[in-house]
Amino acid sequence: MSVGGVRGAIVEASWIATHVALYPLGVAQERAKIGSGRLSLEEFPPELRGLIAGDIKAATTPIVLVHGMVDNRSIFTVLGRSLRKRGFEHVLPLNHSPLISDVRVVAHELAGVIEQLCESTGYDRVHIVGHSMGGIVARYYVQRLGGDERVHTLVTLGAPHSGTVPASVIPIHRLRQLAPDSELMQELAEPAVGCRTRFVAVWSDLDQLIVPHENAQLNHPDLRVRNVLVRGVGHMSLPINSRVVNEIGDTLAHLERDGSPTEDWL
Repeated sequence: MSVGGVRGAIVEASWIATHVALYPLGVAQERAKIGSGRLSLEEFPPELRGLIAGDIKAATTPIVLVHGMVDNRSIFTVLGRSLRKRGFEHVLPLNHSPLISDVRVVAHELAGVIEQLCESTGYDRVHIVGHSMGGIVARYYVQRLGGDERVHTLVTLGAPHSGTVPASVIPIHRLRQLAPDSELMQELAEPAVGCRTRFVAVWSDLDQLIVPHENAQLNHPDLRVRNVLVRGVGHMSLPINSRVVNEIGDTLAHLERDGSPTEDWL
């Protein structure tokens, strides 16, 4: 293993221990802290004021965080804090029950939550960041449940977009859905012509849960995707890695990476 790999393994082990300690605090659903959409630039340091003043739409668009299997919103402790410090006003980590055995059911629940969020706040669209299976839940919502009408950008972290081999041998339905040859994976490979959502798929060469690692890339002819490789980062460490956090922040800071809005967003 390379020096970077050893360093990544140490960070992974340390974060898992910290996450275990934080897990009980993340069991309860966080209350949505959605305001009026009005920002006071004096609240932020000078380096952030230009971002917000130049793209108020991006700064106020809600960001929904969706965790993976047998996890909760505590996995996003670092990411949520970092996004808020960066100037994003509305960051909402969601919890979904580990007892639900079907990814499609969780995706329908996510659809309901986002509809309620948009109805109660007046926002037309949101961004989603999904870690691990949370990325597949969000992708199913976008591709199969019409979620592209609501989701401007979906960022996935270590999501098994082409399945993961270990899921093939574990006799748990929700895990088996993440196997490379599962019906769910075949459904997600079906055409998605006209999908409006833009995708960013972050994957790592040290991800111990996605086998092969490249299966965390998203390759679909109908989807607008940018795949981002981060080296030496473990599966659970993806939401706390500084490069990943910066990648998410840079992606969501503008409606497009060059700072210009898309025509269908206006």
